[in-house]
Amino acid sequence: MKRDLARELYRSFRGHPKKSPTSDSPENRQRVDDPQPLSLALTELVKNRDWRQGIAEGTLFTEWERVVGAEIATHAQPISLVDGRLTIQTTATAWATQLTLISSQLLTTIANSAPGALVEEIVVIGPHAPSWKKGIRTIRGARGPRDTYS
Repeated sequence: MKRDLARELYRSFRGHPKKSPTSDSPENRQRVDDPQPLSLALTELVKNRDWRQGIAEGTLFTEWERVVGAEIATHAQPISLVDGRLTIQTTATAWATQLTLISSQLLTTIANSAPGALVEEIVVIGPHAPSWKKGIRTIRGARGPRDTYS
């Protein structure tokens, strides 16, 4: 079944009660149309929409090299973060093995460096192998480059 993101967002915003324009901000404005600092408006928006976790997860992706170090960052890149599962793709299978071995230490480092990002599990995948099923010299039902060996 295809999800309609716009309808889901509408229902989620419709279900929440509206906040009053005068919140518990450090500067209480006299009128709603009085100017306020942009930083205060953005902080209030993030807090009201509950975007802290999403911003923390985005920060993890943008500052990946600072979080894990330059050597790991050159050989491994985060691919996705869904339901607390961070998927990392490496440049070589040896790097995938090494990152799998140190995944618990990597979880601790991520928790300390990117607070607010919900990462419960790390899945490490290796590089993509080339496909032997495509090209001008392929035969249907053949096993690829291994079909000439007896």
